[in-house]
Parts: sequence; structure tokens; C-alpha cells
Amino acid sequence: MAETLRRVLNLGIAAGPGKNTAEAEPPLLLLGGPGSGKTALLFAAALEAAGEGRGPVLFLTRRPLQSLPRRTGPALEPLRLQIRFQYPSSTRELLRFLCSAHEARGPAPSLLLLDGLEEYLVEDPGSQEAAYLAALLLDTAVHFSHRVGPGRGCGLIVALQTQEEGGDSGNALQLALLQRYFPAQCWLQPDAAGPGQCCLRASLEPGGLGPREEWWVIFQPDGEMTVTRRPTQAVDTSSHKGSSSGGQP
Repeated sequence: MAETLRRVLNLGIAAGPGKNTAEAEPPLLLLGGPGSGKTALLFAAALEAAGEGRGPVLFLTRRPLQSLPRRTGPALEPLRLQIRFQYPSSTRELLRFLCSAHEARGPAPSLLLLDGLEEYLVEDPGSQEAAYLAALLLDTAVHFSHRVGPGRGCGLIVALQTQEEGGDSGNALQLALLQRYFPAQCWLQPDAAGPGQCCLRASLEPGGLGPREEWWVIFQPDGEMTVTRRPTQAVDTSSHKGSSSGGQP
């Protein structure tokens, strides 16, 4: 689902002719530390997908969202009605919900979002449990894709809070495993910011479907989100070679 996130970061501008459909795109893992804007970008992606009119968006999170990015604006307010929120409070409830999705009636979602994957993994931190949950998420998205219809599909974006370098080796192994299931990734890292601002560098690796791209994402004190594209010549490709092995780029 790199294309959906790319449109969010490009303020709604698509990549150009021949862009991939959700059915053709690999699932995406959104990575960043605490307070790095993962939830805000997920919700912006939900609004972007809802605006395409391909179907509702399913947003899974452990608790209701406390705040939303202001850049969405009043013009997109009606699109929130296309976003269906579900709040599994435990790993067991999440697994039960995903397993029962095959029996659910009504329109199939065009995009499946999960915020805070680490909160569910902490209950069962083993690699086997992480692999099972990742596989079940992918299987659910595939099932929804079949219901949506050919040429459309259901995309999948999952947000995961990363640990600081030198942290638990088990977390690093878990991340390396998840990256095998989610070939497309977007890393959010802190950058220099002005007083009261939160500035991040968003680095998008589309999973072999295009070049890596980067943006600066700034959250103002009032919650407004602004995005600026980082010049291609400013992107240091060597800084991201460690992402596939579980280290932050």
C-alpha cells in the first residue's frame, strides 16, 4: 500500500500513469518510535482511501483515537463515515475478529489498517506468535480482496512502534520476521524542528515497486500536519541498508 501512503505524503497527488492497484501492491509496515506520527498518517491514509470510493476502510486499534491531524480539513469530514473502527482490547480479541472476518456480511473494505501492532505482540512476544498474527492479517486482506472484486483488492497497512538501537534482541528478531511478511516499509525518524514543532523524516521503501522516496512531516503545536518532499539528491541510500536486517534506517 505504498501508493496510498505516497498520495498522503504528496498531498493527494498520485505517482503517475500506471500506478499499482491495491491488489498488486505488497502490504506495508509503518515504523517509528513513540509519538512519531504513525497514527496520524494511518488516519490520513484511511481518508485518502475512503475518498477513492472503492469501499469502506477498516481501522483496527486498541483504543479510540485521541486526536486527528488537522490537515484533513472540513472538506474531508464526510469521508470519516466510510471508516469503520474496531477496538480489539487483547490479542485474543484481535485474533477472534480476524478469524470471523470471513463470515462478516456487508461491503468488504478496500483498506485494512492496524495501529499499535506492538501492543498485541507484547502479550505473546515469541516469533511464532508474531508470524501467526502477520499471516492472519495478510490472509484477511486477501479474503477481502476476493470479495471486493478483481482489479481492486484490499490493501493492508500496519503500524509498529520500534525500539531504540541496542534494545532487546528479541524485538530485533521479531522486526526482521515481520519485514518478511511486509516487503514495503515506511520509516518515521525524528528530525530538527522549530520551537513547539515535531519534525519527522518519512522514508518510503515501496517493496521493489519503485525508488525510495522521502518527505519532511511537521506537526505544529495545534496538531496541523504539513508535508514537504525531500529532494531526491538529498536522499542518502546508504543510510537505509540496515532496514532489512531489523535496524532503523
